[in-house]
Amino acid sequence: MKQWFGEKILGLPPLASTNGQGVDDLIIYVHCLMIALFLGWIIYFFYVLRRFRSSRNPKADYVGVKSHASNYLELAVAGVEAVLLIFVAVPLWARQVGYFPSPGESTVIQVVAQQFAWNVRYAGPDGVFGKQDMKFVTLDNVFGMDPADPNSKDDIQLINEIHVPVNKPVIIYLSSKDVVHSLRIIAMRVCQDAIPGLRVPVWFTPNRIGRYQINCAQLCGNGHASMSGGYLTVESQADFDKWLKSKSGATTSFE
Repeated sequence: MKQWFGEKILGLPPLASTNGQGVDDLIIYVHCLMIALFLGWIIYFFYVLRRFRSSRNPKADYVGVKSHASNYLELAVAGVEAVLLIFVAVPLWARQVGYFPSPGESTVIQVVAQQFAWNVRYAGPDGVFGKQDMKFVTLDNVFGMDPADPNSKDDIQLINEIHVPVNKPVIIYLSSKDVVHSLRIIAMRVCQDAIPGLRVPVWFTPNRIGRYQINCAQLCGNGHASMSGGYLTVESQADFDKWLKSKSGATTSFE
């Protein structure tokens, strides 16, 4: 029922991750509160128009309202908002940032945003990322991989293309090459700023096979719109393994 209300009434995009349900629940609860407030104020508005019309009150009443009902209503609304914040929003945030799945049981990816594309790096078939150092960063080596490290040989570097297996946690280590960007995958209910000089982890568990658009949620320059050219493909483990093998050692640069 909640999912139907979210998608059909509120127009939420289809959900494709397990951890995104909490986000949808919070959005639905907040909108239910707003709908209740909106209807309440509309009803009150028409009640006031009728109750205090000039024909019924030819002489102004300078005493005013003596009832404290409005104060109680305001306290009730504040109480509902406090419940949503303390018992829904904060626990949702705490679960997302306080618990990270084990890297050994997850698909681990590095993403470096830049004007105007998403650089993506996989560890390759050996499952080990090669060493990195800022001194190695160039236009063709945005991750600063050490060319002397043998673990770098099979690492995969791509542009605007992320593949992950379904029903398996995904950990993305996110950074930026130039300005502040923001990785936004709506179907996964993921949105995280990419900040130069920081590597910020974000995770989700996709549960629906499909191809989903990646957007940038920060205005990052004149070519900001082209940041929506990235896509996340969720596929079976067998298809992901086949894709990863076909890309082994691949390097795609963006200039």
